[in-house]
Amino acid sequence: MIRLILHLFARPALYILLTLAVYALSLRLHRRWAWIHPLLSASVVLIFLLWELHIPYASYNTGGGVFTYLLGPATVALGVPMYKQGIKLKATLPRLSLVVFAGSAVGMITAGGVASLCGASHRMVMSALPKSVTTPIAIEVSRSLHGDPAITAAMVLLTGLVGAVIGPGILRLARILHDHAVGAAIGASSHAIGTASLFRSSETQGSISSLAMAMAGIFTSVLAMLLNLYWRAQGSGHP
Repeated sequence: MIRLILHLFARPALYILLTLAVYALSLRLHRRWAWIHPLLSASVVLIFLLWELHIPYASYNTGGGVFTYLLGPATVALGVPMYKQGIKLKATLPRLSLVVFAGSAVGMITAGGVASLCGASHRMVMSALPKSVTTPIAIEVSRSLHGDPAITAAMVLLTGLVGAVIGPGILRLARILHDHAVGAAIGASSHAIGTASLFRSSETQGSISSLAMAMAGIFTSVLAMLLNLYWRAQGSGHP
């Protein structure tokens, strides 16, 4: 029976359909029970199905990888609401830049610090540093810091899911309700996944989050470059 299932799922198109079907089901569950986040539930169901049916991730990725490819255009598309909200974004740009820079620096320090305190290897620590920016940037930053891009990609996904699921709730508990503050916090910490979740409730929050996400990518890259320059100045290239 398992061999028959594996044979049926040996085609990339079926993995695309499987992903779409699972996500559609997750959206229906989210509409009925708002606390069930569709991205998290879809991820859990897909992981369970791949494990239960003994489908290697490499096989699934022949079709599921299409969605990874579409992540780039989807991220660029977030610029459309940014353009529509241009005047509001321009007015808040100086303060937003300062907030996002601080958030990026704190995010890198805490990620690396926690990993180091937990006894992680140097490569693991470097892999954790860019976890809060979008995947393409995070992978390149990880490589420049001699981290493991695969581990970084997994951390980026987990960070985005956690931020999208519990981030807005934590901000409400902390009485942080202003659209600009919410958008800046989610965009600087949970990149595209968190940003997309904000658009369902507020275009203003989503637009601010899109801009914060872009800024966070730039600031994280600059901070990583400065870290590399510091190591070279010490004469070791890296620790």
